Amino acid sequence: MPVDPRTPVLVGVGQFTERIDDPGYRGMSAVELATAAASAAIEDTGVEAAKVANAVELVFALRQFEISGPMPATLGKSNNYPRSVMNRLGANPARVVLEPVGGQSPQKLVTEAGNAIFSGAADVTMIIGSEPGSTARYFANRDDKPDFTEHVEGQLEDRGHQIYSYIDDYTVQHGLTGAAVQYGLLDNARRARLGLGVDAYRKQMAELFAPMSKVAAKNPFSSSPVERSVDEIVTVTDDNRMICDPYPRLLVARDTVNQGAAAVMMSVEAARRLGVPEGKWVYLHGHADLIEQPLLDRVDLGAGPATVLAAQEALRVAGIGVDDIATFDLYSCFPFPVFVICEALGLDADDPRGLTLTGGLPYFGGPGNSYSLHGIAETVNQMRDSPGAFGLVGANGGIMSKYSVGIYSTDPVEWRTDRSEELKEQIAALPKVEVTKEPDGSATIETYSVRYDWPIRTGIIVGRLDADGTRFMATTDDEDLVALMSDGEPLGAAISVWHTEHGNRATLA
Repeated sequence: MPVDPRTPVLVGVGQFTERIDDPGYRGMSAVELATAAASAAIEDTGVEAAKVANAVELVFALRQFEISGPMPATLGKSNNYPRSVMNRLGANPARVVLEPVGGQSPQKLVTEAGNAIFSGAADVTMIIGSEPGSTARYFANRDDKPDFTEHVEGQLEDRGHQIYSYIDDYTVQHGLTGAAVQYGLLDNARRARLGLGVDAYRKQMAELFAPMSKVAAKNPFSSSPVERSVDEIVTVTDDNRMICDPYPRLLVARDTVNQGAAAVMMSVEAARRLGVPEGKWVYLHGHADLIEQPLLDRVDLGAGPATVLAAQEALRVAGIGVDDIATFDLYSCFPFPVFVICEALGLDADDPRGLTLTGGLPYFGGPGNSYSLHGIAETVNQMRDSPGAFGLVGANGGIMSKYSVGIYSTDPVEWRTDRSEELKEQIAALPKVEVTKEPDGSATIETYSVRYDWPIRTGIIVGRLDADGTRFMATTDDEDLVALMSDGEPLGAAISVWHTEHGNRATLA
């Protein structure tokens, strides 16, 4: 089927992984990891590398953890990450962009690049991402630290880290300073809605994730290519220690990785001009990019209406149903995002199509904001191997705050628009819960987590005041309450809460 020459197509994808125990480990910087992946993506187009690199006009770059907030980069950083990468490729694109924090960003940027191409704003684009967290940890206490500092001149559209769109002083004061505790609140809220006990829910989480580890074990780009059993995942040991309730280590995204990924996207017209073989072309059939309400506003902390609508909208735009999807790569930092989209699509943990192509964030690796770029790369390769099939990528950001979905196929299709802006307004208009920031009195626990990763084991509580039903946050190191939260059933437990200048505190009533 002939398509508009402005139609965008993905024509090259690349990935790279460096493990500390690999022979010849080099300790590559974020720039070097991204360069290796970008080189692989350019080579994947089947066209002379310099020809493709010089044709790139627009580069979207994803942030590493080290530049995703106000903290310093311990080993130094480039002041212009995308241009540092492109300089190494011998290219000088007209425009480079550094995207804000968010794991949904890779899929969101594929859609943004597609719109730019279709509108004529660019012909050839590239998306790059990398994460050198394992190397940063390796050198943390060593005297022979490398210096990754670079100063590069040239244009940069830095959209800012925007980390404070997910957290604020109130949530930080009450312990929400890491992804594991944030998602622990959500998974425990979902458990409350389902009426499941602690052990039953943990088994469900392990049954969801164990099949992913089988995929990771066979993926040459995996950071931890080891197959894990359900029993291994649920059993708490010194090696599989509790991080934040309800997660032992093997249910937590593995962020100490050295990984890079990249994709090249261009117009059909440019692909023909540059000589990219049509067997390399993969089209984006459906897409949606939605934003959830702020965390404490949500009526049901155990649900994700933005995720559900994003999946439904992407399928609608593609004009297909879930039964038409051949492959899935679902963002799996923790079980909660996978549970939500599986419920939306009617998928079971043992769906024969599988839920990941990479192996999932705890096993393949969770390279910060760029994980789903690996999922997109795997999907593109799968679609090329199965012409006419459809692959779905689900990408999650923040505290289940943003969700982007893409549906891919080699079948030619005209560029289509989605209703994301309209749907964002619908989500923003959903009912909200009133929050009392300085509570005092009797209350019940709505959901919770326990921070095992702090020097003193601490309970993190989202509760409801008995007097008016308003929501609040509190922390506790009260021995009896922490014991109940660690080893019992605290959901719905009666507590007393009071305000201090250092935040809200709670004990058992």
